Amino acid sequence: MSIEQIKPHGGKLISRVLDHNSKEKYLEQVPGMTKISISLDRAKEIENIASGLFSPLEGFLAQEDYNNVLQNKRLTSGLPWTIPIIQDISNEDAENITIDDEVVLDYKGTPVAILHVEEVFEFDKKTHSVNVFGTDDPKHPGVALTNNMNDLLVGGNIDLLNEIDTPYKKYALKPEQTRALFREKGWKTVVGFQTRNVPHLGHEYVQKSALTFTDGLFINPVIGKKKSGDFRDDVILDSYNALLDNYFPHDRATMSIFQTEMRYAGPREAIFHAIVRKNFGCTHFIVGRDHAGVGDYYHPFAAHEIFNEFEDLDIQPMFFRSFFYCNKCASIANDKICSHSGDDIVNFSGTKMRDLLQSGKVPPPDLMRVEVAEAILTYENPFVE
Repeated sequence: MSIEQIKPHGGKLISRVLDHNSKEKYLEQVPGMTKISISLDRAKEIENIASGLFSPLEGFLAQEDYNNVLQNKRLTSGLPWTIPIIQDISNEDAENITIDDEVVLDYKGTPVAILHVEEVFEFDKKTHSVNVFGTDDPKHPGVALTNNMNDLLVGGNIDLLNEIDTPYKKYALKPEQTRALFREKGWKTVVGFQTRNVPHLGHEYVQKSALTFTDGLFINPVIGKKKSGDFRDDVILDSYNALLDNYFPHDRATMSIFQTEMRYAGPREAIFHAIVRKNFGCTHFIVGRDHAGVGDYYHPFAAHEIFNEFEDLDIQPMFFRSFFYCNKCASIANDKICSHSGDDIVNFSGTKMRDLLQSGKVPPPDLMRVEVAEAILTYENPFVE
């Protein structure tokens, strides 16, 4: 399958960006309209809806679609969709709006979007968590975020008024732009790589292995809320620039960001990540061990197995299992191509690399490129507090 055949999810790239005249008309009305305050993460989700990155969604899920996503991992249309995109509101906000109202979604005084209210409904946090995350354990970061939400959800389409500035604007390409970029580069097939980490040699091995079978590599880090101990957004970008500048052909790899929060929903989030990369224009998507996982909540290869439920996803997953450095082979390998074990094997321990970087030390060259480590070590504290 080539990029000419990769249609956006649902068949067309959604746009909920107002034209100039409509935007100006709404902005004149904003001072007198009902306002609902939103978080920065929610403002970025609105931008993702408006740009078509979350195609076919045109707004926040109403109850029927929400319930179907929870129970069946699909919208009521039957289209695959695994992560509910929702907007919670307080009881006080709910008292101030009625069905068919147009309200302003506001981030710190900036009107971000007009919400066309379709319905307001209650949601059960335990049911939500068990379905989305496979657990209601409050220690799970996704469950903790859910428990801190309001008890009501509001569904309805949105129209974008203003984007919130990002310090990473040059990396914030929209689906129309990435699709045009891939065409400009002459790539017929593109493999997307999801990450919330800095790159070690194992990541590079996976990326180059996938690139061997495609025309281009699309590095697409998540930029947004992460749990304590994850790498900071600016550190991730600087470390990947070091890798791409020094170890990839410039005409075969590019990087853009996915502005969203990590949900740590394991297999469900793997499907969601694949759909988003399909909307960006990718034909293939890398799925690794414990994709979007946290702790031991998911089987290491649960994110591989869930793709069996979605033969109609129309993006080709590329599955990678464990990988390591083999001293006897003198190369990076995996358990499918290497028979060695014991002291011959050096596993890519994220904890070990974090500990070394935290103490200001460069990880050994069989774990991380020195240029990548040096980019990370320019930061006094490269981790999320």
